[in-house]
Amino acid sequence: MPYQAPIQRTAPTAFLFLVDQSGSMGDRMAGMEKTKAQFVADVLNRTFMNLVTRCTKADGVRDYFDIGVIGYGDGGAQNSLHGALSHQILNPISAIEANPLRVEDRKRKVDDGAGGIIEQSIKFPVWFEPRANGGTPMCEAIQRAGIELAAWCDSHPDSYPPTVLHVTDGESTDGDPEQLAETLRQFATNDGNVLLLNLHVSAQPGNPISFPAGEGVLPDQYAKLLFRMSSALPAHLVKAVQDKGNAISTEARGYVFNAEAGEIVDFFDIGTRASQLR
Repeated sequence: MPYQAPIQRTAPTAFLFLVDQSGSMGDRMAGMEKTKAQFVADVLNRTFMNLVTRCTKADGVRDYFDIGVIGYGDGGAQNSLHGALSHQILNPISAIEANPLRVEDRKRKVDDGAGGIIEQSIKFPVWFEPRANGGTPMCEAIQRAGIELAAWCDSHPDSYPPTVLHVTDGESTDGDPEQLAETLRQFATNDGNVLLLNLHVSAQPGNPISFPAGEGVLPDQYAKLLFRMSSALPAHLVKAVQDKGNAISTEARGYVFNAEAGEIVDFFDIGTRASQLR
């Protein structure tokens, strides 16, 4: 069965994030002060932190994952990591750990153990900056992802296949992305095809639809398009969704419609679950 290859330093996997940075990502999240771009950036940076933690062992950070971000908006689709990480799209997790743009001091509220809440200062590394400007060149972003992952799969034939986590709030402005998404999903390692998961970010309150099994439950043609662009979830990702208390079909696809804050956090968490690290 596919999607069972162990992840190890000699056979890592890859997570490639495609992030819509068009002007509409500057709209505020429903019920929040932060814009969609700011909230997605926070969740993505926290996801990087979590991935680094998963790869940290007694001997240091083991390169189980290659990580990259392609942002698209004004100026087209481009590498959205900077400094030492700007020279190539996919970087080993040890390079991610070593090269944040900066480390911020942030506050979080925690239980004080006596029934109260206190603020605690934490260190928060930042790799990815929020941006919201221009149109939505989704086709260019998917094409660039395809070029990158075709080469990655060729050089990692025995690895768990790459996962693409795509976050968008608008319709493509440079053509129909459906055929390009299908081509992207055809790239493969010996363990299975590239996984493409799509998240529609909402600025309006409403009921999200998470990981449907058919497009009939979706309200418009754009949502149905993104559903068709999405991969069927492998069994271990279906279980990851179910473990969060969501009753979904074994035929579910990796698509979330009208995502609010909680769904965005869950999407990144579920999408970066892969086979067991070795």
